[in-house]
Amino acid sequence: MASLTAPGIISFSLRCRSRNHCFGEQCSIPRAADGSASVAGCSSWVLKAANLGVPMLATRASSNLYSSVEEGSRVLEEEEEPGRPLRVGIICGGPSAERGISLNSARSVLDHIQGEDLHVVCYYIDCNLNAYAISPAQLYSNTPADFDFKLESLAQGFHSLHAFVEHLAVSVDIVFPVIHGRFGEDGGIQELLEKANVPFVGTTSHVCRQAFDKYNASLELSRQAFVTVPSFLVQATQPNRDEMEQWFERNFLDQEKGKVVVKPTLAGSSIGVVVAYGIDDAIEKAVNIIKEGIDDKVLVEVFLEGGIEFTAIVIDVGMDNDVKPIVLLPTEVDLQILAKPDASEDVIFNYRRKYLPTQQVAYYTPPRFPIHVIECIRQGASMLFQSFGLRDFARIDGWFLPNHVNLIPTLGKDIKFGLTESGTILFTDINLVSGMEQTSFLFQQASKVGFSHSNILRTVIQHACSRFPSLKSCSSVWNTLARRLHSARLRNIPSKSQGRRKVFVLFGGETSERQVSLMSGTNVWLNLQGYDDLDVIPCLLAPARGYASAQHGDVNQHENYRTVWTLPYSLVLRHTTEEVLAACIEAIEPDRASLTSHLRNNATSELAKALSKHDWFTGFDITEELPTNYTLENWIQHAKEAQAIVFIAVHGGIGEDGTLQSLLESAGVPYTGPGPSASKVCMDKVQTSVSLSHLTNLGVLTIPKDVRSTEELLNSNLADTWQDLTVKLQSESLCIKPARDGCSTGVARLRSREDLKVYVNALQKSLPRLPANSLSKGHGVIEMPNPPPQSLVFEPFIETDEIIVSSKSVDNNARHLIWEERTGWIEVTVGVMGTRGEMHSLSPSITIKETGDILSLEEKFQGGTGINLTPPPATIISEEALEACKRRVEIIANTLYLEGFSRIDAFVNVHTGEVMVIEVNTVPGMTPSTVLIHQALNEQPPIHPREFFRTVNLWVLGFKGLGIR
Repeated sequence: MASLTAPGIISFSLRCRSRNHCFGEQCSIPRAADGSASVAGCSSWVLKAANLGVPMLATRASSNLYSSVEEGSRVLEEEEEPGRPLRVGIICGGPSAERGISLNSARSVLDHIQGEDLHVVCYYIDCNLNAYAISPAQLYSNTPADFDFKLESLAQGFHSLHAFVEHLAVSVDIVFPVIHGRFGEDGGIQELLEKANVPFVGTTSHVCRQAFDKYNASLELSRQAFVTVPSFLVQATQPNRDEMEQWFERNFLDQEKGKVVVKPTLAGSSIGVVVAYGIDDAIEKAVNIIKEGIDDKVLVEVFLEGGIEFTAIVIDVGMDNDVKPIVLLPTEVDLQILAKPDASEDVIFNYRRKYLPTQQVAYYTPPRFPIHVIECIRQGASMLFQSFGLRDFARIDGWFLPNHVNLIPTLGKDIKFGLTESGTILFTDINLVSGMEQTSFLFQQASKVGFSHSNILRTVIQHACSRFPSLKSCSSVWNTLARRLHSARLRNIPSKSQGRRKVFVLFGGETSERQVSLMSGTNVWLNLQGYDDLDVIPCLLAPARGYASAQHGDVNQHENYRTVWTLPYSLVLRHTTEEVLAACIEAIEPDRASLTSHLRNNATSELAKALSKHDWFTGFDITEELPTNYTLENWIQHAKEAQAIVFIAVHGGIGEDGTLQSLLESAGVPYTGPGPSASKVCMDKVQTSVSLSHLTNLGVLTIPKDVRSTEELLNSNLADTWQDLTVKLQSESLCIKPARDGCSTGVARLRSREDLKVYVNALQKSLPRLPANSLSKGHGVIEMPNPPPQSLVFEPFIETDEIIVSSKSVDNNARHLIWEERTGWIEVTVGVMGTRGEMHSLSPSITIKETGDILSLEEKFQGGTGINLTPPPATIISEEALEACKRRVEIIANTLYLEGFSRIDAFVNVHTGEVMVIEVNTVPGMTPSTVLIHQALNEQPPIHPREFFRTVNLWVLGFKGLGIR
């Protein structure tokens, strides 16, 4: 059994006061009368750390961490009277393509349930179904690939899944499976837990198997007289064409062009879903899914053209094993914006659009449907939840077909549910483990009826506990502890009159990085609101005339042409800034506000009536308020009057060029990050190089640059321009980027004058992005600055060593790193934090590009994409070179007068530690999986996200004064 020796990673052993046991041994686990593992709730079983343990993370009342499992165990024993914390095991990962989303969901669950009354232990299952105990810090990785290849040597592995569940039986009170797709929703993990009598959140294995299979679920819906989507099942690589022809005919589909959806029956949430046209195309795509091994059964369904998709979260609030499902306010998924003649792909609500921020989909909670349709959806989802036998919570997706949409053939007389006077309701997918990322449907809908992230998750967990007899004996003491802590916290919360410090978290803006800014701001807001002495208000910076005007360059640079919205809880939880702005405008529209209030009151009343019967429910903690908008100038004055700190999370534009900092400083409003001068210099890539050019003898290098105005490029002979640039910069391959814009926006590698022509053409047409593989070498989507920048910078493209995370090792057993030294240079990104003149370098991260030569915005900031290695492996860069790199980064930060926190992107020589500066970001990404979080967690002692953002605010107060910098 591998032991963990790395800082922050755990090596477990288990001990009972009466006898010793370890992972691989046969254990005599005491059983309750019902046969369940009573030790799950027995306080005589504790965790003992051989090395460093799982940090018991900060509560709302305190930011202190338990430093080890031993300390956590001591606290558990001390807390036995009047209670001890509930121990929850989060399991994430899995074999499906959704394991990256699973990691994001698990991170979110960890962030919002941890506390003095609830301790969390984390586990990961890899693609080959190997189980590991991991440090909670690993959940902040960008993608499982960040640590997959290190698990064999650094994580606590289990020699079998059987050994894993035996460990769970004595280590945790209840398991929260957060595995999406195969093994997580098909009954796999549930069956293992059932056999070991381990309590868990969610539905039983038998029901999971039935509900996860889209074909079987559809049959069950039909048996229960629900309207269903007509479908045809393909189970072989040579399907019966005659039968499919008959199916096309029965459903009035053109056999050559009839539009259908082809999808696996067992691949999870929209994995492998494609559109086909006609019988031949449908057969080909169905067979491809089978041949690729995605699934051995494929459904061909009628494409619901003109239908409107919705999704609904269902919460079980019944007592004991009596199921009482209540459906929250459903969400409408508006895909119509995708239905354009020039669309490059068919309108499918696929995996990517379900989970990743996109400007191509809009969401409305509640839906813009007639009220009787919304109530019918809620009623139907509740009936479905109960009739299938689901447990605790689920997400149910479906479609509403207005009366003018006639896609369903004549319905049988036995249909009892789904027909309304305004159209037809169809339920299509049952998601047993709903996504739980910060802005997921679960939290969007829960916040609309009064639940914070923490409250809804704890409600689900506590309800699950109430279903297991083995946990009943301990539930009262857990609840006593929770209520005691809750009461103590309420007593210690400063009243507004006592001066809770206000923090305005500002995000959004008009640049191509505004969606990343929304994710950053949301993450900062959620972390800081965990402190009871802070009153944290999320704020959206937006163009006064909307994003359409900004994208066409119509926004005047004066601050009065920008507006700031202060947001209620539920309006922050959106996927795009456009969606947040639309939700603000919609929220103050009288008819819409009245409808939302009516539906919310109905749902809240239902929930309150049922939940009040549970002794663990402490009430709702979110009140719905209306958003308020100000001009930027008035908002700054409002911040001054409120004596607020402004936490700047606006990437690019006025957030990083010194404009916002100058406005705040003039008004005497304290803010996070560097001042106006440093921000202005760092935003300008040329000025950054000029400011550092004298540091060459200290091992700080800069890249040669050639600046050209956009107007000059548009009017020049591009062949001559390319020739001139390659000669001047002495490179046949160039990097182009805006002279003054945020990181990754408009950054591309050009290999020829044809590439330059493609790029300039995109500028001329003000394209928002360059599609993948538009240039001569394959690459991902390149987000373009919009409107086009005034000038662009050309640089020699710096060749770095290629680093690959292989899918299999030499022994075909585990992932590993492959690095072949060619130049000795690698790309890193390094966070710096501290006060002016005393900046401290965090541990650098090696950034690995998955698509093309340039890291995309998504690879830098979006969880589930990109790979970051933190700290860099010693096999690539020596410890001496790494320390030299960190010293030089600190020199850079202090030379540029940085303060607070920033991020420096650079190339580093693996032998000498020399640093070649790429750019400096004064408002770095603060998303849940940003490298800054990885690096802070690698500090000794680790700095956890909540502490990190808190520290930034304390610096403003402690070192910059109130309104005086």
